[in-house]
Amino acid sequence: MTISAHSITSFAPFKALGALRWALVAGALAASAAPSIAAAQAARPGAFDGTWNVTFTPRAGNCHATNTVPFNVYGTHVSSAGGGKVTGGITRKGNVTVRITVGASYADGSGRLAGNSGAGRWSGLITGDRCSGIWQAIRS
Repeated sequence: MTISAHSITSFAPFKALGALRWALVAGALAASAAPSIAAAQAARPGAFDGTWNVTFTPRAGNCHATNTVPFNVYGTHVSSAGGGKVTGGITRKGNVTVRITVGASYADGSGRLAGNSGAGRWSGLITGDRCSGIWQAIRS
């Protein structure tokens, strides 16, 4: 069998196609394996991470009891550390929004954390009564 220069060059497009195919596969794998920037930022530990004891004080409505509820903060997420369902978020600057639900009662709050403390306002429906007030937080 004789191999000529013509027969070798006829395989060149296939070699280029194979290299291109591998480059595309490698690129697709790298893109799918790398987390998005938003997901990485959301999962990254933040300056406010930890357990916060938040005291809710009524100022208006037919609610008279002051309650303290522990919250967990991790990255941009706020969740319950015990005492009801807590959903919410926090920005890198410390602006926080949260909703606490216990049975049919709920409270929505917003405010700001700075360092190891924070404060804000809340309003909600507590045991059938519309109430509102302030909250204060201390990181434990």
